[in-house]
Amino acid sequence: MQRSFQLKRKEVFSWLKSIIIACILAFVIRAYIFAPIVVDGESMMPTLKNDERIILNEVGKNKVDNIKRFDIIVFHATKEKDYIKRVIGLPGDHIEYRDDTLYINGKKYDEPYLDEYKKETITGPLTEDFKLEKYTGSKTVPKGQLFVMGDNRRYSQDSRSPRVGTISVDKIVGKAKLVYWPLKEFEWIK
Repeated sequence: MQRSFQLKRKEVFSWLKSIIIACILAFVIRAYIFAPIVVDGESMMPTLKNDERIILNEVGKNKVDNIKRFDIIVFHATKEKDYIKRVIGLPGDHIEYRDDTLYINGKKYDEPYLDEYKKETITGPLTEDFKLEKYTGSKTVPKGQLFVMGDNRRYSQDSRSPRVGTISVDKIVGKAKLVYWPLKEFEWIK
């Protein structure tokens, strides 16, 4: 009987130790590597839809080196609100849109993630003509800043808005990596 009690006690202790280790690992992964986020609004449609759940890869200390053009990032827009947008311009870039086409430093770039919306657009361009200086007063994206836009160009509060402007890399929370909910929308984010 004594032996049976000791075996049960060992088993309980083993389970308790496993549960504690799992909780610590979950906390570390959640706090420092991946974070779940809920998409709020339609500014990133058709790529991301309202109420979708995504996994965010936190970018770490060297944020500007980890961010690439066309990445989808989450950043602190205000103390209360985070925004999710696509990186269009990196530090030193000159951004221009002409005839619904993106030009960065004079070079034309395709935006295949906008093709679906461009087909649906009946009147006028999806993205109006502009040059970076129209919205920022600067010819290039400032050092340590990013120019971001939502994929739903007509209905997005992004770097074109004085309320948002260019984004300091210090405000970046992470990069969107995976849509996991609803399950029928499960996919890696490109």
